[in-house]
Amino acid sequence: MRNLSALLAALISGTAHAAEPAVRVSQEQTVPVQPVPIEELVVTATRLPTPVPEIPASVIVIDRAAIEAGGYNTLVDALATVPGLHVSPSGGPGGQASVFMRGTNSNHVLVLRDGMPINDASDASGAFNFGVDTLYDVERIEIVRGPMAALYGSGAIGGVINLISRRGTQPGIHWLGDVAGGYPAQIRGAVGATGVEGRFDFAITAESQSQLGYDSTPQRMSIYTGRPQGFRDRIGTLNLGFTPIDGTRLSLFLRARSALFGFNTLGSPTFDTANSSGRADSLLGRIGVTSKLFDGAYETSLFLGRLQEDRHYTEYLDPGDPNQAAIDSRYHSYRTDLQWNNTVHISDFVPVLASVPTVVTFGFQHTGDTVKLRVNDSFGGFPFAQSAAASMKDDALYMGLRVIPWEWLILNAQIRQDWVGSDAPTTWRLGAVLEVTEIATHLKVAYGTAFRAPSLFDRFGIDSFGYVGNPALIPEWAEGWEAGFTTDLALAGRADFASFGATYFNQSVRNLIVAVFSPVDTAINTGTARVQGVETEITLRPVPWLILRASYTFTDTVAAGQPPSIGSTLLRRPAYAAAASMTVEPLPGLRIVPELTFGGARRDFLYDNAGFGAGYGTGQHGLIANLAVSYDVKPGAAVYLIGRNILGSRFEPVNGYQTPGPTVLIGMRVGL
Repeated sequence: MRNLSALLAALISGTAHAAEPAVRVSQEQTVPVQPVPIEELVVTATRLPTPVPEIPASVIVIDRAAIEAGGYNTLVDALATVPGLHVSPSGGPGGQASVFMRGTNSNHVLVLRDGMPINDASDASGAFNFGVDTLYDVERIEIVRGPMAALYGSGAIGGVINLISRRGTQPGIHWLGDVAGGYPAQIRGAVGATGVEGRFDFAITAESQSQLGYDSTPQRMSIYTGRPQGFRDRIGTLNLGFTPIDGTRLSLFLRARSALFGFNTLGSPTFDTANSSGRADSLLGRIGVTSKLFDGAYETSLFLGRLQEDRHYTEYLDPGDPNQAAIDSRYHSYRTDLQWNNTVHISDFVPVLASVPTVVTFGFQHTGDTVKLRVNDSFGGFPFAQSAAASMKDDALYMGLRVIPWEWLILNAQIRQDWVGSDAPTTWRLGAVLEVTEIATHLKVAYGTAFRAPSLFDRFGIDSFGYVGNPALIPEWAEGWEAGFTTDLALAGRADFASFGATYFNQSVRNLIVAVFSPVDTAINTGTARVQGVETEITLRPVPWLILRASYTFTDTVAAGQPPSIGSTLLRRPAYAAAASMTVEPLPGLRIVPELTFGGARRDFLYDNAGFGAGYGTGQHGLIANLAVSYDVKPGAAVYLIGRNILGSRFEPVNGYQTPGPTVLIGMRVGL
């Protein structure tokens, strides 16, 4: 106990007085996704710890080993190669980065932190910005594609991304450290400790980084100046647990983040200014208790969380700006989340079901959001003001069932009833997994519904150009299905020689919320989006020291009655995307991981080489090459080299924003 107290005091003191690096650099690239071991358990897809092959959904897990082997720094890095998921960053870290999952909108992706929803309620559409958070305090990322509102409620139309925090699991104190620097002018450092001391478990991390960055204005534009958009952040995380009796754990989680960054704004014409900066602060606190009763046959947990997000964007007037733009925008959101979750192994209580494993999940969730935003901008000498101050709550009951009537068949069902605002949407999901042992294949099929409640700005926002929110909006509604398979192939004396699979998905979203002038500028429910596609993945392990991975995704999107994409493909969703990588270990402890990612052409709003808007059209495709090399100098210590965009691609994932140029990072990582 004395060791634990000293550890907490030292780390908290060190975090409070940590020196803040002075230089800033941009890093926005992709990294390889490691395969999930077949024995690894996933909780996000069903609320039950379940092996991936037994889940009737498309799941990817990016664990801590993959984060370190690939050199993941941001969520943009980690998610860029996931099949069925397209990342659209507007510049480097700190810039707005959207994720389109299976062709649905960016606000159709629900982001969780240890199961708590953390989408920013002050965002006009309720979307999550993937461009700010870094990953040192993340143990694993679980990504579930497909409609999942029957488990998690509003926003889970395209899928769910769950960021699971580091937690102490091993006896004793285990120290962590990471320090690195590189080109162009970037530095980062992180320290931490995890472990178990008696009945206490703990994980404490602190990180800081600065990056000079690149200019996100495309070099093809005549207004390009080369002024970089930098990034700097500081993050501290505390994850404590106390087990007063076996099977019961009390928990406390605290996370504070402060990020500063530069950004470019598009105008007509675009102007490359150095006067834009943003700040994004976040504070998350959560307490909880989890208890296993009746020898683990019944598990119950209660969690109460509070999230505060504060964002401030400024752009000072530049005399050379033809748009005469000035920005002073502030966004504040406050979320309270209460969850009571339960798991009952019915077959342990009912003898007649002893041979038919049956598990029931049920619970209650309350989410309350409050937003306050004030925008005071000007364009071309004309002032623009925008505001919203409103609250909304969502109460929900849910229930799930998992039955294994035979060893080769697994059935899952979930249903959820939400009461959000004046609406009461009911969502459900059914899925099945059929194991064909003769050909080492799992067949999966699922059907589900989902919804997204209108954002608070949709309902109550106003601006000086005449926009008035619409309190009568109803939720967007989706339904979709998927079917696929995964197969393992033994060959050349190797039981794990190859794994491959494919999934077809088909989904429709109706009652889409769009701002129109009818007869005033407001938001209405109009239009339908239909998406379908195929996701394919293959992993080859021909020899013990080599792993080859590849994925290909085809996505077809059509918008009906939704301006400005009526009767056409949705914006920023490429029809074709692919990724390939390999992990080579020619010597013990030496890992070499090259990677290629390809994004096909996509429909977007285009800007010409003079920086003027050119209307809607087809943007470019892009190929990005990355390389990660690490070497274990001794157990628990490794040196590494990370190269991003090493071929200097000028790809514009969002037209008007260029991929950051080549970066190289050299560092050392320890885990003792």
